[in-house]
Amino acid sequence: MSPDQLRPDAPGTVDPATYRLAMGRFASGVAVVTSRLRGHDVALTVDSLTSVSLEPVLLLVSLHPEARVLEGLEDGSDFAVSVLTSVQRGTAEWLGETGRPLHDQLGRVPHHQGPATGMAVVDDALASFECRTVDLREAGDHVLALGEVVAMDARPTDRPALVHYRGRLGELR
Repeated sequence: MSPDQLRPDAPGTVDPATYRLAMGRFASGVAVVTSRLRGHDVALTVDSLTSVSLEPVLLLVSLHPEARVLEGLEDGSDFAVSVLTSVQRGTAEWLGETGRPLHDQLGRVPHHQGPATGMAVVDDALASFECRTVDLREAGDHVLALGEVVAMDARPTDRPALVHYRGRLGELR
């Protein structure tokens, strides 16, 4: 079934594959989440980033339960989120691959340590947020990570954003 051929499910039932295709119609930004696991920076590409609150300033990311980033959070690590530009597509693809080695995941990604938490932040991101982990909650087949933003950087820019839409990466000006 192509994404343009979605049909309504019977009341009370939702087919997960159809749901995934339908949610693919929701364009979202692409970000990298980093934490530290056993002394190593670990990272993951996400498109599930949500602003939760302004008082206190909170954000939420949804993580697969086998993600190394989540292992770091479960061990007490802070985390950082870097919102990517369209020219950082290669970074998104690399950090979105499964089976990357634990060591040196960010070796090919220009980055620096955030001043507030020491977490890795992708250089030249559209925005970055350093977060203290507040809560981890199981939600279906994912874990929601709630973080209090303790530092951020969002300088003026006209660079296009990297977006995820219908299973593909693109840009939004």
